[in-house]
Amino acid sequence: MDLGLKDRVYVVTGGSRGLGRATAEALVADGAKVVVSGRDEKSITAAAAELGPGAHGVAADNADPAVAEQLIATAKERFGRFDGILISVGGPAPGSAADNTDEQWRTAFDSVFLGAVRLARTAAAELSEGGVVGFVLSGSVHEPIPGLTISNGLRPGLAGFAKSLANEVGPRGIRVLGLLPSRIDTDRVRELDALSGDAEAARAVNESRIPLRRYGTPEEFGRTAAFLLSPAASYLTGVMLPVDGGARHGF
Repeated sequence: MDLGLKDRVYVVTGGSRGLGRATAEALVADGAKVVVSGRDEKSITAAAAELGPGAHGVAADNADPAVAEQLIATAKERFGRFDGILISVGGPAPGSAADNTDEQWRTAFDSVFLGAVRLARTAAAELSEGGVVGFVLSGSVHEPIPGLTISNGLRPGLAGFAKSLANEVGPRGIRVLGLLPSRIDTDRVRELDALSGDAEAARAVNESRIPLRRYGTPEEFGRTAAFLLSPAASYLTGVMLPVDGGARHGF
């Protein structure tokens, strides 16, 4: 199936590794152009070079108020158009409700929540009919994850914002959606497993709770995200799609 991605231009934040990188790879493989961003200049420059001539890297922090306009302007200047954005941010600090500090909450709010809202709002104002705004959120939108209290607090709020934005910009032909990964085999998830003191045992327990009995791969997530961002998914908006091997309890 032709996804209709050829020569379309997307911004992908958090594109140096993990789920953002996997999505950028899938988009480029189908003929799209991407502007990828990340906080570390060396890493994002290397990622863009590995993605090839259809990619351009920008060192940027989502918490910076100037970044949203900068990334969209770069897409237009570099590739001549702007068709959509995937907002992927690093996970906030782990911890319990009792232990997470005010500073950890403030830092996460600025980058994970407000930064994402600003990027989406700016992108929606610049997009025309057929444009799309995607969020990489988490299974914590529906079910709190033990040990990730800040994520449990912020991700559902972003899902609510995404749904509100979808309702507002839908009449202009712009789509807004979210992806809800669970145990995808990324550096972030391996780090979380290691917090238990026995990463292999933690992974075995988590896999036993997933109907497919395994972690997902970044490539599987990237292909799903590329489809949702593509014109092939043109009648999907306002949805939060679990990418979790069936781990969510419920429909």
